Amino acid sequence: MSRPDHLVVVSGTGTDVGKTWVAARLAQALAERGTAVAVRKPAQSFSPGAETDADVLARATGDDPRRVCPAHRWYEVPMAPPMAAERLGRPPFTIGDLVDELDWPGGVSVGLVEGAGGPRSPLASDGGDTVALAVALVPELVVLVGDAALGAINAVTLAAAPFDGIAPVCTVLNRYDGRDDLHRRNHDWLANRVRLDVVIEVEELAERVLRR
Repeated sequence: MSRPDHLVVVSGTGTDVGKTWVAARLAQALAERGTAVAVRKPAQSFSPGAETDADVLARATGDDPRRVCPAHRWYEVPMAPPMAAERLGRPPFTIGDLVDELDWPGGVSVGLVEGAGGPRSPLASDGGDTVALAVALVPELVVLVGDAALGAINAVTLAAAPFDGIAPVCTVLNRYDGRDDLHRRNHDWLANRVRLDVVIEVEELAERVLRR
């Protein structure tokens, strides 16, 4: 696998927190700064007929969805990829397989790799998850996407912990509304009490990435 100058793993506190939206916006923000960027989704599962994460990421970067996620790693059942593969009667696969299949064009400065679900959600048939993916990739940064609303402190703190010692973590509080008192308090608690690196704007996240 050819490696970009900088690798960033994108994870979340769980499903439906906006990982793909943040990854797509981050890729666009980096490109607007003149950075050569590519995004990869090693495996994805989805409801038949629905737009996939690879479609969204490809549209943001001008790439082919089947380069973002290899065609044989598209699983049309909305459950964790290894469970979907088993349900569909498709071959099992490992984290090593997913890493070996990452295909980066030459000259990429920043490569974004989006996991599935939360850090410990199954990503491969060998029990590997996004934490195991990060261990294998040795990224310069992990981006952790979480919701800014009620439950954010617990969810973010628990989801950030498994990446300790693997790579620095930058947390994005998605759907943050500065007019919401709870959102502001959650941000301040995570930043000042838990002492996590927390951002609320994708542009600020892009600056974090470029400083690594």
